[in-house]
Amino acid sequence: MASSQKKYTTLVSNTLLFAISNFSSKLLSFFIRPYLSYALDSPDVMGVSSLLQQATNLLIPVVSLGVAYAVIRFGLDKGVEKASVFINGALSIFSGFALLVLALPLVRLIPNAADYLPWLYLCVLASCLRTLCTQFIRARLLNRLVAIDGVLTTLSLLIYYLVFLSWLHLGATGFLLANACADLTSMVFVFLVGGCWRYCKPKAFDRHLWAEMLRYCLPMIPASISFWIINASDMFFVQALCEDYGGRSGNYWVGLLSAGYFLPQVITIMGSIFYEAWQLSAVTEEQDREAFFSKIFRVYASVLFCCVAGVVLLCRPMMHLFKADYYDGWIFVPFLTLCSLCTCLNQFLNSVYVVYKRSSGSLYTMLAGAVLNVVLNLVFIALWGPWGVAPASFISLLLVFVLRAYSTRGLLQIDFHPGWLALNLALVLGQIWCLMHLDSWVLPVLVLTVLVCALNFREIYSMLQKLLGKVLRRRPTKG
Repeated sequence: MASSQKKYTTLVSNTLLFAISNFSSKLLSFFIRPYLSYALDSPDVMGVSSLLQQATNLLIPVVSLGVAYAVIRFGLDKGVEKASVFINGALSIFSGFALLVLALPLVRLIPNAADYLPWLYLCVLASCLRTLCTQFIRARLLNRLVAIDGVLTTLSLLIYYLVFLSWLHLGATGFLLANACADLTSMVFVFLVGGCWRYCKPKAFDRHLWAEMLRYCLPMIPASISFWIINASDMFFVQALCEDYGGRSGNYWVGLLSAGYFLPQVITIMGSIFYEAWQLSAVTEEQDREAFFSKIFRVYASVLFCCVAGVVLLCRPMMHLFKADYYDGWIFVPFLTLCSLCTCLNQFLNSVYVVYKRSSGSLYTMLAGAVLNVVLNLVFIALWGPWGVAPASFISLLLVFVLRAYSTRGLLQIDFHPGWLALNLALVLGQIWCLMHLDSWVLPVLVLTVLVCALNFREIYSMLQKLLGKVLRRRPTKG
Protein backbone atom coordinates (compact mmCIF):
# COMPACT_ATOMS: atom_id res chain seq x y z
CA MET A 1 0.00 0.00 0.00
CA ALA A 2 2.82 2.34 0.91
CA SER A 3 4.51 1.53 -2.38
CA SER A 4 1.28 2.23 -4.27
CA GLN A 5 0.89 5.58 -2.50
CA LYS A 6 4.50 6.48 -3.26
CA LYS A 7 3.87 6.18 -7.03
CA TYR A 8 1.23 8.89 -6.89
CA THR A 9 3.15 11.17 -4.56
CA THR A 10 6.28 10.86 -6.71
CA LEU A 11 4.31 11.77 -9.83
CA VAL A 12 2.65 14.74 -8.12
CA SER A 13 5.96 15.89 -6.58
CA ASN A 14 7.65 15.87 -9.99
CA THR A 15 4.66 17.58 -11.61
CA LEU A 16 4.63 20.30 -8.94
CA LEU A 17 8.39 20.74 -9.30
CA PHE A 18 8.08 21.31 -13.04
CA ALA A 19 4.97 23.47 -12.58
CA ILE A 20 6.42 25.75 -9.91
CA SER A 21 9.87 26.00 -11.46
CA ASN A 22 8.47 26.52 -14.97
CA PHE A 23 5.68 28.88 -13.91
CA SER A 24 7.49 32.08 -14.85
CA SER A 25 8.70 30.68 -18.17
CA LYS A 26 5.26 29.30 -19.09
CA LEU A 27 3.58 32.55 -18.03
CA LEU A 28 5.97 34.55 -20.21
CA SER A 29 5.52 32.24 -23.18
CA PHE A 30 1.73 32.58 -22.76
CA PHE A 31 1.92 36.34 -23.19
CA ILE A 32 4.57 36.36 -25.92
CA ARG A 33 2.01 35.77 -28.70
CA PRO A 34 -0.06 38.90 -27.86
CA TYR A 35 3.23 40.84 -27.75
CA LEU A 36 4.09 39.53 -31.23
CA SER A 37 0.79 40.90 -32.57
CA TYR A 38 2.19 44.37 -31.87
CA ALA A 39 5.88 43.68 -32.63
CA LEU A 40 5.23 42.10 -36.07
CA ASP A 41 3.17 45.05 -37.39
CA SER A 42 0.36 43.14 -39.14
CA PRO A 43 -1.33 39.72 -39.42
CA ASP A 44 0.47 39.26 -42.77
CA VAL A 45 3.93 39.47 -41.14
CA MET A 46 2.72 37.27 -38.28
CA GLY A 47 1.54 34.79 -40.92
CA VAL A 48 4.93 34.64 -42.65
CA SER A 49 6.73 34.23 -39.30
CA SER A 50 4.37 31.45 -38.23
CA LEU A 51 4.83 29.61 -41.53
CA LEU A 52 8.62 29.78 -41.14
CA GLN A 53 8.38 28.50 -37.57
CA GLN A 54 6.26 25.58 -38.72
CA ALA A 55 8.77 24.87 -41.50
CA THR A 56 11.50 24.49 -38.86
CA ASN A 57 9.19 22.23 -36.83
CA LEU A 58 8.83 20.03 -39.91
CA LEU A 59 12.58 19.82 -40.53
CA ILE A 60 13.68 19.25 -36.92
CA PRO A 61 12.63 15.57 -36.57
CA VAL A 62 14.07 14.83 -40.02
CA VAL A 63 17.43 16.40 -39.20
CA SER A 64 17.66 14.87 -35.72
CA LEU A 65 16.49 11.47 -37.05
CA GLY A 66 14.02 11.52 -34.15
CA VAL A 67 16.91 10.76 -31.80
CA ALA A 68 15.53 12.90 -28.96
CA TYR A 69 13.00 10.15 -28.23
CA ALA A 70 15.76 7.54 -28.05
CA VAL A 71 18.04 9.69 -25.87
CA ILE A 72 15.55 9.88 -23.02
CA ARG A 73 14.23 6.32 -23.40
CA PHE A 74 17.64 4.61 -23.55
CA GLY A 75 19.14 7.13 -21.14
CA LEU A 76 16.63 6.01 -18.49
CA ASP A 77 17.76 2.38 -18.80
CA LYS A 78 20.10 1.65 -15.91
CA GLY A 79 22.33 -0.76 -17.82
CA VAL A 80 23.14 1.62 -20.70
CA GLU A 81 26.32 3.71 -20.78
CA LYS A 82 25.23 7.40 -20.62
CA ALA A 83 28.22 8.65 -22.64
CA SER A 84 27.30 6.26 -25.47
CA VAL A 85 23.73 7.55 -25.51
CA PHE A 86 24.91 11.18 -25.70
CA ILE A 87 27.60 10.71 -28.36
CA ASN A 88 25.30 8.52 -30.46
CA GLY A 89 22.65 11.24 -30.28
CA ALA A 90 25.09 13.95 -31.31
CA LEU A 91 26.34 11.88 -34.26
CA SER A 92 22.75 11.36 -35.43
CA ILE A 93 22.04 15.10 -35.40
CA PHE A 94 25.19 16.13 -37.30
CA SER A 95 24.60 13.37 -39.85
CA GLY A 96 21.04 14.54 -40.36
CA PHE A 97 22.12 18.18 -40.69
CA ALA A 98 24.66 17.22 -43.36
CA LEU A 99 21.81 15.60 -45.31
CA LEU A 100 19.74 18.77 -44.88
CA VAL A 101 22.56 20.82 -46.43
CA LEU A 102 22.59 18.49 -49.42
CA ALA A 103 18.80 18.82 -49.67
CA LEU A 104 18.99 22.62 -50.07
CA PRO A 105 17.18 22.66 -53.46
CA LEU A 106 14.22 20.85 -51.89
CA VAL A 107 14.13 23.08 -48.81
CA ARG A 108 13.89 26.14 -51.07
CA LEU A 109 10.51 24.85 -52.28
CA ILE A 110 8.93 25.37 -48.81
CA PRO A 111 6.71 28.51 -48.95
CA ASN A 112 8.69 31.64 -47.93
CA ALA A 113 11.81 29.55 -47.09
CA ALA A 114 13.95 30.73 -50.02
CA ASP A 115 14.22 34.26 -48.59
CA TYR A 116 15.26 33.10 -45.12
CA LEU A 117 17.42 29.99 -45.69
CA PRO A 118 20.45 30.84 -43.46
CA TRP A 119 18.23 31.70 -40.50
CA LEU A 120 16.00 28.69 -41.11
CA TYR A 121 19.01 26.34 -41.07
CA LEU A 122 20.38 28.01 -37.94
CA CYS A 123 17.02 27.57 -36.19
CA VAL A 124 16.88 23.88 -37.05
CA LEU A 125 20.42 23.09 -35.87
CA ALA A 126 20.08 25.14 -32.67
CA SER A 127 16.80 23.46 -31.77
CA CYS A 128 18.17 19.95 -32.40
CA LEU A 129 21.26 20.55 -30.23
CA ARG A 130 19.20 22.09 -27.44
CA THR A 131 16.78 19.16 -27.47
CA LEU A 132 19.67 16.68 -27.31
CA CYS A 133 21.10 18.35 -24.20
CA THR A 134 17.77 18.86 -22.41
CA GLN A 135 16.56 15.31 -23.10
CA PHE A 136 19.90 13.97 -21.89
CA ILE A 137 19.68 15.76 -18.53
CA ARG A 138 16.08 14.54 -18.22
CA ALA A 139 17.34 11.00 -18.70
CA ARG A 140 19.76 11.64 -15.84
CA LEU A 141 16.79 12.86 -13.71
CA LEU A 142 18.21 16.37 -13.28
CA ASN A 143 14.68 17.73 -13.00
CA ARG A 144 15.55 20.96 -11.21
CA LEU A 145 18.02 21.90 -13.93
CA VAL A 146 15.37 21.20 -16.58
CA ALA A 147 13.04 23.62 -14.80
CA ILE A 148 15.73 26.32 -14.46
CA ASP A 149 16.56 25.95 -18.13
CA GLY A 150 12.90 26.50 -19.02
CA VAL A 151 12.91 29.84 -17.22
CA LEU A 152 16.24 30.86 -18.77
CA THR A 153 15.14 29.95 -22.29
CA THR A 154 11.91 31.93 -22.13
CA LEU A 155 13.56 34.98 -20.57
CA SER A 156 16.31 34.94 -23.19
CA LEU A 157 13.71 34.50 -25.96
CA LEU A 158 11.83 37.57 -24.71
CA ILE A 159 15.06 39.59 -24.60
CA TYR A 160 16.01 38.49 -28.13
CA TYR A 161 12.50 39.38 -29.35
CA LEU A 162 12.86 42.86 -27.85
CA VAL A 163 16.25 43.30 -29.52
CA PHE A 164 15.49 41.87 -32.97
CA LEU A 165 11.82 42.91 -33.30
CA SER A 166 11.15 45.99 -31.14
CA TRP A 167 14.59 47.60 -31.43
CA LEU A 168 16.06 46.47 -34.77
CA HIS A 169 12.66 45.88 -36.47
CA LEU A 170 13.90 42.86 -38.43
CA GLY A 171 10.43 41.34 -38.90
CA ALA A 172 10.35 37.65 -39.85
CA THR A 173 14.19 37.50 -39.94
CA GLY A 174 14.29 38.81 -36.38
CA PHE A 175 11.71 36.24 -35.34
CA LEU A 176 13.90 33.38 -36.60
CA LEU A 177 17.07 34.89 -35.13
CA ALA A 178 15.46 35.32 -31.72
CA ASN A 179 14.34 31.69 -31.60
CA ALA A 180 17.75 30.41 -32.78
CA CYS A 181 19.65 32.51 -30.25
CA ALA A 182 17.37 31.44 -27.39
CA ASP A 183 17.92 27.76 -28.25
CA LEU A 184 21.69 28.26 -28.48
CA THR A 185 21.71 30.06 -25.12
CA SER A 186 19.83 27.15 -23.55
CA MET A 187 22.09 24.58 -25.19
CA VAL A 188 25.28 26.22 -23.93
CA PHE A 189 23.83 26.60 -20.42
CA VAL A 190 22.70 22.96 -20.15
CA PHE A 191 25.87 21.65 -21.81
CA LEU A 192 28.07 23.40 -19.23
CA VAL A 193 25.98 23.39 -16.04
CA GLY A 194 24.47 19.96 -16.68
CA GLY A 195 27.91 18.47 -17.23
CA CYS A 196 27.09 17.21 -20.71
CA TRP A 197 30.66 18.03 -21.70
CA ARG A 198 31.84 15.15 -19.49
CA TYR A 199 30.00 12.72 -21.79
CA CYS A 200 31.54 14.02 -25.03
CA LYS A 201 33.73 10.96 -25.52
CA PRO A 202 34.05 9.91 -29.17
CA LYS A 203 35.42 6.55 -28.01
CA ALA A 204 32.09 5.91 -26.24
CA PHE A 205 30.37 5.55 -29.62
CA ASP A 206 28.55 2.21 -29.57
CA ARG A 207 27.58 0.89 -32.99
CA HIS A 208 25.24 -1.77 -31.56
CA LEU A 209 23.49 0.73 -29.27
CA TRP A 210 23.25 3.25 -32.14
CA ALA A 211 21.50 0.62 -34.27
CA GLU A 212 19.06 -0.04 -31.40
CA MET A 213 18.42 3.68 -30.90
CA LEU A 214 17.81 4.23 -34.61
CA ARG A 215 15.53 1.20 -34.77
CA TYR A 216 13.51 2.75 -31.96
CA CYS A 217 13.48 6.39 -33.11
CA LEU A 218 13.35 6.20 -36.94
CA PRO A 219 9.62 5.31 -36.94
CA MET A 220 9.18 8.50 -34.91
CA ILE A 221 10.19 10.61 -37.93
CA PRO A 222 7.10 9.84 -40.04
CA ALA A 223 5.07 9.90 -36.81
CA SER A 224 6.38 13.42 -36.08
CA ILE A 225 5.73 14.50 -39.66
CA SER A 226 2.20 13.10 -39.38
CA PHE A 227 1.73 15.03 -36.14
CA TRP A 228 3.00 18.13 -37.94
CA ILE A 229 0.53 17.56 -40.78
CA ILE A 230 -2.37 17.46 -38.32
CA ASN A 231 -1.26 20.39 -36.17
CA ALA A 232 0.78 22.71 -38.36
CA SER A 233 0.08 22.06 -42.03
CA ASP A 234 -3.22 23.90 -41.48
CA MET A 235 -1.30 27.14 -41.93
CA PHE A 236 0.03 26.07 -45.32
CA PHE A 237 -3.42 24.93 -46.44
CA VAL A 238 -4.89 28.27 -45.38
CA GLN A 239 -2.15 30.24 -47.14
CA ALA A 240 -2.58 28.28 -50.36
CA LEU A 241 -6.37 27.95 -50.48
CA CYS A 242 -7.60 31.17 -48.82
CA GLU A 243 -5.82 33.80 -50.92
CA ASP A 244 -8.33 36.66 -51.48
CA TYR A 245 -10.90 34.99 -49.20
CA GLY A 246 -12.95 37.85 -47.79
CA GLY A 247 -10.68 40.24 -49.68
CA ARG A 248 -7.68 39.26 -47.53
CA SER A 249 -4.39 37.54 -48.32
CA GLY A 250 -3.59 33.97 -47.35
CA ASN A 251 -0.88 35.26 -44.98
CA TYR A 252 -3.49 37.42 -43.23
CA TRP A 253 -5.64 34.38 -42.43
CA VAL A 254 -2.54 32.49 -41.29
CA GLY A 255 -1.84 35.38 -38.91
CA LEU A 256 -5.34 35.12 -37.41
CA LEU A 257 -5.01 31.35 -37.12
CA SER A 258 -1.68 31.79 -35.36
CA ALA A 259 -3.32 34.21 -32.90
CA GLY A 260 -6.03 31.62 -32.33
CA TYR A 261 -3.46 29.25 -30.81
CA PHE A 262 -2.97 31.70 -27.91
CA LEU A 263 -5.62 30.39 -25.48
CA PRO A 264 -5.35 26.68 -26.38
CA GLN A 265 -1.72 27.11 -25.33
CA VAL A 266 -3.01 26.98 -21.72
CA ILE A 267 -3.93 23.34 -22.29
CA THR A 268 -0.67 22.60 -24.13
CA ILE A 269 1.46 24.19 -21.39
CA MET A 270 -0.31 22.22 -18.67
CA GLY A 271 0.03 19.02 -20.67
CA SER A 272 3.74 19.55 -21.30
CA ILE A 273 4.43 20.16 -17.61
CA PHE A 274 2.55 17.01 -16.64
CA TYR A 275 4.16 14.89 -19.38
CA GLU A 276 7.67 15.86 -18.26
CA ALA A 277 6.89 14.21 -14.93
CA TRP A 278 4.67 11.45 -16.30
CA GLN A 279 7.17 9.99 -18.76
CA LEU A 280 9.55 9.36 -15.84
CA SER A 281 6.86 7.60 -13.77
CA ALA A 282 5.50 5.67 -16.78
CA VAL A 283 8.89 4.06 -17.43
CA THR A 284 10.20 3.60 -13.88
CA GLU A 285 7.02 2.50 -12.04
CA GLU A 286 6.54 -1.18 -12.91
CA GLN A 287 4.15 -2.39 -10.18
CA ASP A 288 0.36 -2.45 -10.91
CA ARG A 289 0.83 -0.47 -14.11
CA GLU A 290 -2.68 -0.99 -15.42
CA ALA A 291 -4.39 0.41 -12.33
CA PHE A 292 -1.83 3.23 -12.15
CA PHE A 293 -2.31 4.26 -15.79
CA SER A 294 -6.13 3.99 -15.55
CA LYS A 295 -6.36 6.16 -12.43
CA ILE A 296 -3.99 8.84 -13.72
CA PHE A 297 -5.74 8.92 -17.10
CA ARG A 298 -9.13 9.54 -15.47
CA VAL A 299 -7.83 12.35 -13.26
CA TYR A 300 -5.73 13.88 -16.06
CA ALA A 301 -8.66 13.87 -18.50
CA SER A 302 -10.90 15.40 -15.81
CA VAL A 303 -8.52 18.32 -15.32
CA LEU A 304 -8.18 18.78 -19.09
CA PHE A 305 -11.94 18.89 -19.69
CA CYS A 306 -12.40 21.50 -16.95
CA CYS A 307 -9.66 23.63 -18.52
CA VAL A 308 -11.15 23.23 -22.02
CA ALA A 309 -14.56 24.37 -20.77
CA GLY A 310 -12.95 27.41 -19.13
CA VAL A 311 -11.03 28.37 -22.27
CA VAL A 312 -14.17 28.15 -24.44
CA LEU A 313 -15.99 30.41 -21.96
CA LEU A 314 -13.22 33.03 -21.96
CA CYS A 315 -12.00 32.92 -25.56
CA ARG A 316 -13.86 35.96 -26.90
CA PRO A 317 -13.03 38.42 -24.08
CA MET A 318 -9.41 37.19 -23.87
CA MET A 319 -8.77 37.96 -27.55
CA HIS A 320 -8.91 41.66 -26.62
CA LEU A 321 -5.34 41.19 -25.34
CA PHE A 322 -4.28 41.23 -28.99
CA LYS A 323 -4.06 44.15 -31.35
CA ALA A 324 -7.58 44.92 -32.62
CA ASP A 325 -6.77 43.47 -36.08
CA TYR A 326 -6.55 40.00 -34.53
CA TYR A 327 -9.86 39.85 -32.61
CA ASP A 328 -11.62 37.75 -35.26
CA GLY A 329 -9.09 35.00 -34.52
CA TRP A 330 -11.39 33.91 -31.65
CA ILE A 331 -13.39 31.86 -34.16
CA PHE A 332 -10.48 29.38 -34.37
CA VAL A 333 -10.08 29.01 -30.60
CA PRO A 334 -12.84 26.55 -29.53
CA PHE A 335 -11.88 23.69 -31.85
CA LEU A 336 -8.15 24.43 -31.47
CA THR A 337 -8.72 23.98 -27.73
CA LEU A 338 -10.24 20.57 -28.39
CA CYS A 339 -7.17 19.84 -30.54
CA SER A 340 -4.97 20.62 -27.53
CA LEU A 341 -7.08 18.29 -25.39
CA CYS A 342 -6.70 15.43 -27.88
CA THR A 343 -2.97 16.13 -28.24
CA CYS A 344 -2.48 15.81 -24.47
CA LEU A 345 -4.48 12.58 -24.29
CA ASN A 346 -2.66 11.15 -27.32
CA GLN A 347 0.65 12.03 -25.70
CA PHE A 348 -0.45 10.17 -22.58
CA LEU A 349 -1.24 7.06 -24.62
CA ASN A 350 2.04 7.42 -26.49
CA SER A 351 3.77 6.81 -23.15
CA VAL A 352 2.49 3.21 -23.37
CA TYR A 353 4.43 2.79 -26.63
CA VAL A 354 7.46 4.38 -24.96
CA VAL A 355 7.33 2.00 -21.99
CA TYR A 356 7.24 -1.08 -24.23
CA LYS A 357 9.47 0.42 -26.95
CA ARG A 358 6.76 -0.03 -29.61
CA SER A 359 7.32 3.17 -31.58
CA SER A 360 5.60 1.67 -34.64
CA GLY A 361 2.26 2.06 -32.84
CA SER A 362 2.88 5.79 -32.58
CA LEU A 363 3.66 5.89 -36.32
CA TYR A 364 0.61 4.02 -37.62
CA THR A 365 -1.93 5.87 -35.49
CA MET A 366 -0.53 9.31 -36.28
CA LEU A 367 -0.20 8.48 -39.97
CA ALA A 368 -3.91 7.59 -40.12
CA GLY A 369 -4.75 10.92 -38.52
CA ALA A 370 -2.51 12.80 -40.96
CA VAL A 371 -4.16 11.25 -44.04
CA LEU A 372 -7.63 12.09 -42.69
CA ASN A 373 -6.51 15.64 -41.88
CA VAL A 374 -5.36 16.33 -45.45
CA VAL A 375 -8.71 15.13 -46.84
CA LEU A 376 -10.77 17.07 -44.28
CA ASN A 377 -8.74 20.26 -44.76
CA LEU A 378 -9.54 20.25 -48.48
CA VAL A 379 -13.24 19.55 -47.87
CA PHE A 380 -13.81 21.86 -44.88
CA ILE A 381 -11.90 24.82 -46.35
CA ALA A 382 -14.02 24.52 -49.48
CA LEU A 383 -17.17 24.53 -47.30
CA TRP A 384 -16.32 27.02 -44.57
CA GLY A 385 -13.16 28.89 -45.56
CA PRO A 386 -10.16 29.28 -43.20
CA TRP A 387 -12.17 28.24 -40.12
CA GLY A 388 -12.56 24.73 -41.55
CA VAL A 389 -9.01 23.71 -40.59
CA ALA A 390 -9.80 23.76 -36.85
CA PRO A 391 -12.57 21.10 -36.83
CA ALA A 392 -10.55 19.13 -39.42
CA SER A 393 -7.60 18.92 -37.01
CA PHE A 394 -9.87 18.02 -34.09
CA ILE A 395 -11.53 15.12 -35.92
CA SER A 396 -8.13 13.84 -37.08
CA LEU A 397 -6.66 13.94 -33.57
CA LEU A 398 -9.80 12.29 -32.21
CA LEU A 399 -9.22 9.44 -34.67
CA VAL A 400 -5.64 9.10 -33.38
CA PHE A 401 -6.97 8.85 -29.82
CA VAL A 402 -9.51 6.16 -30.72
CA LEU A 403 -6.87 4.13 -32.60
CA ARG A 404 -4.38 4.40 -29.73
CA ALA A 405 -7.00 3.53 -27.14
CA TYR A 406 -7.68 0.34 -29.13
CA SER A 407 -4.09 -0.58 -30.06
CA THR A 408 -2.59 -0.06 -26.59
CA ARG A 409 -4.98 -2.63 -25.12
CA GLY A 410 -2.63 -5.30 -26.43
CA LEU A 411 0.09 -3.82 -24.23
CA LEU A 412 -1.74 -2.38 -21.24
CA GLN A 413 -5.42 -2.60 -20.26
CA ILE A 414 -6.39 1.00 -19.45
CA ASP A 415 -9.96 1.75 -18.33
CA PHE A 416 -11.00 4.76 -20.45
CA HIS A 417 -14.63 5.07 -19.22
CA PRO A 418 -15.93 5.77 -22.75
CA GLY A 419 -19.42 6.88 -21.62
CA TRP A 420 -17.91 9.47 -19.31
CA LEU A 421 -15.55 10.71 -22.04
CA ALA A 422 -18.44 11.00 -24.54
CA LEU A 423 -20.58 12.99 -22.08
CA ASN A 424 -17.72 15.43 -21.40
CA LEU A 425 -17.14 15.90 -25.11
CA ALA A 426 -20.86 16.42 -25.78
CA LEU A 427 -21.05 19.16 -23.13
CA VAL A 428 -18.01 20.97 -24.59
CA LEU A 429 -19.41 20.71 -28.13
CA GLY A 430 -22.64 22.18 -26.75
CA GLN A 431 -20.63 25.10 -25.38
CA ILE A 432 -19.04 25.67 -28.78
CA TRP A 433 -22.41 25.58 -30.57
CA CYS A 434 -23.88 28.18 -28.19
CA LEU A 435 -20.80 30.40 -28.50
CA MET A 436 -20.93 30.42 -32.29
CA HIS A 437 -24.69 30.52 -32.92
CA LEU A 438 -26.33 32.48 -30.08
CA ASP A 439 -26.22 36.26 -29.69
CA SER A 440 -26.79 35.89 -25.93
CA TRP A 441 -24.24 33.13 -25.49
CA VAL A 442 -22.78 34.01 -22.07
CA LEU A 443 -25.35 32.36 -19.78
CA PRO A 444 -25.75 29.02 -21.63
CA VAL A 445 -21.98 28.67 -22.07
CA LEU A 446 -21.46 29.47 -18.38
CA VAL A 447 -24.06 26.85 -17.34
CA LEU A 448 -22.39 24.20 -19.52
CA THR A 449 -18.99 25.13 -18.07
CA VAL A 450 -20.34 24.56 -14.55
CA LEU A 451 -21.77 21.19 -15.63
CA VAL A 452 -18.41 20.06 -17.04
CA CYS A 453 -16.65 21.05 -13.82
CA ALA A 454 -19.31 19.33 -11.69
CA LEU A 455 -19.03 16.14 -13.75
CA ASN A 456 -15.27 15.98 -13.16
CA PHE A 457 -15.06 17.36 -9.63
CA ARG A 458 -15.19 13.97 -7.86
CA GLU A 459 -12.18 12.54 -9.68
CA ILE A 460 -10.02 15.58 -9.04
CA TYR A 461 -11.12 15.87 -5.43
CA SER A 462 -10.57 12.18 -4.66
CA MET A 463 -7.01 12.32 -5.96
CA LEU A 464 -6.28 15.48 -3.95
CA GLN A 465 -7.77 13.82 -0.88
CA LYS A 466 -5.65 10.73 -1.40
CA LEU A 467 -2.46 12.75 -1.74
CA LEU A 468 -3.15 15.30 0.97
CA GLY A 469 -4.32 12.62 3.40
CA LYS A 470 -0.81 11.30 3.83
CA VAL A 471 0.52 14.79 4.48
CA LEU A 472 -2.22 15.57 7.01
CA ARG A 473 -1.69 12.29 8.84
CA ARG A 474 1.94 13.24 9.35
CA ARG A 475 1.12 16.56 11.03
CA PRO A 476 1.78 16.46 14.75
CA THR A 477 -1.30 16.78 16.97
CA LYS A 478 -1.44 19.55 19.59
CA GLY A 479 -1.49 18.95 23.28
